[in-house]
Amino acid sequence: MKNANDKENFIALRAEGRSFADIADILKTSKPTSINWSKELSRDIQNARTLRMDELFEKYQVAKAKRVEAFGERLNAILAELDKRNLDEVPTAVLLGLALKYGESLRNEYEPLKLQGEGLPFDMAIIDSVKNEWAA
Repeated sequence: MKNANDKENFIALRAEGRSFADIADILKTSKPTSINWSKELSRDIQNARTLRMDELFEKYQVAKAKRVEAFGERLNAILAELDKRNLDEVPTAVLLGLALKYGESLRNEYEPLKLQGEGLPFDMAIIDSVKNEWAA
């Protein structure tokens, strides 16, 4: 008979999505034993999967927040540089293009956050006004 530690390892491996055959090889058990444990421990496996998904979601949200912050910072720097420039200069067109590009990237990152009710530390109306100026 296998010990409780083997069952805990089994739960963790099933929560990762491992197959019964893989788990049997890793834990040095038979495939039928893995199948039986799966039935016996189904609630624990589901709880472990939920916890794993929560961890992945948290990791994803942190990465997304960092991307939004980076886009916003870069866009603010571009807009600050634009404020210093005369619109007759050739590099201004490049900066306007960058502002639009970063603004759209920021908007794309922001849309899912907006659905969750989170605010954005940047006024998206500025991007719309730059886009309108560029189009004119």
